[in-house]
Amino acid sequence: MTQSVPLGHDFSRIWSASLITNLVDGVLRLAAPLLAVSLTEDPILIGALSALGLLPWLFFAIPIGALVDRVDRRKALVIGNSLRAVIALFIAFAVSQDFINIWLLLISVFFFGICEVLVDTTSQAVLPQILDKSNYERGNSRLQISEVIVSQFAGAPLSGLLYAVSIALPFFFSTTGFILAGLLILLFPFERAINVRKEGDAGQAKLGLKGDIKFALNYLYQDKQIFSIVVITTLLGFFYSLSNAIAPLFILKELNVSPALFGVVLAIQGIGALAGSIAAPMVSKYLGRGKALAINVFFASLLVIFIGLSPNAYFFVAVSVLVGFTISVWNILLMSLYQSLIPPELYGRIHGARRTIVWGLMPIGALLGGVIARGGLRLPFLIGGSIATLIAFFSYKHIKRIGDLSAEIPDKKIR
Repeated sequence: MTQSVPLGHDFSRIWSASLITNLVDGVLRLAAPLLAVSLTEDPILIGALSALGLLPWLFFAIPIGALVDRVDRRKALVIGNSLRAVIALFIAFAVSQDFINIWLLLISVFFFGICEVLVDTTSQAVLPQILDKSNYERGNSRLQISEVIVSQFAGAPLSGLLYAVSIALPFFFSTTGFILAGLLILLFPFERAINVRKEGDAGQAKLGLKGDIKFALNYLYQDKQIFSIVVITTLLGFFYSLSNAIAPLFILKELNVSPALFGVVLAIQGIGALAGSIAAPMVSKYLGRGKALAINVFFASLLVIFIGLSPNAYFFVAVSVLVGFTISVWNILLMSLYQSLIPPELYGRIHGARRTIVWGLMPIGALLGGVIARGGLRLPFLIGGSIATLIAFFSYKHIKRIGDLSAEIPDKKIR
């Protein structure tokens, strides 16, 4: 039996910081929609909350990706978390001083989303530099396991308690968490340099912003394997976002779950996501990466339809557990696929380009979901789930082939 390669101290530093930010994300994931629903019940504005959180991927993913490929990635993580702390503090202050409104919240969510682009792109670009290819699935699985446990099982219930004490308290708590995460990265340097820019990259450095955008999009288009998966995930993400945007309103208003139990519902949903995070490397090993990807995204899409048919909260939670499992397996293996196919020194730009396309259309889907929801809160699940299921079914063979191909590519890490 081949002995597994340790994940290493650098991964432990990233993982430790992620524990803190995951707890904060769990708190905000509950507090933000609860605050929004207290300010308005308009499904379009609730959909806009999700849309504005994703919109920065459309405008800033490629330029931020180019920046990540050129700067010290540790500093980028520190700056991103510091800015998130400032925004969370501003929302807390606005709530505590009673001048918060839905429009101020939406603007804050948009700027917070820009910071998310920076932190997420940097974190994903770092992993291929600090992990061996054989550890991509293990590393992504470990991060997602901690995200589910800390964010959904700890963060969501904690947010409910803090929100019950004071509406502003979850946002003050989040401010502290982001500061601590930034300090952890700042005070404990990585053992391996993670700024991958080399002397040979001087030509790329002269491209400028427009050149970087053109380079990233051309690279993405010319690599048919990556491009085809991006197109498929873009379509799936668009139709998933129809229902995701109005999910809080659906849970609170259609299924009559009280705000006090909203965090409990999210925590129970996390059981499936946790199981999928743990199982992903084993599922990939047993089925093969390609088959595992294709099967899980098909069932994830199909189950969205069943969510829309939920007669009560108990049925909703049961189906959501299954959705969490399939989506977690898909996400972990998909990130491993991209990390295998994209050269590390280009990862920031290419990751930004694909996220621009995939996540850039999600705000449109979220707004469309809000419009559709005016005809009934179940409709976005039924329509989005049905179309996504058809896409996953007809893409099955192609997803399987590209997934298997990515697993066979040798390690391209810069040594």
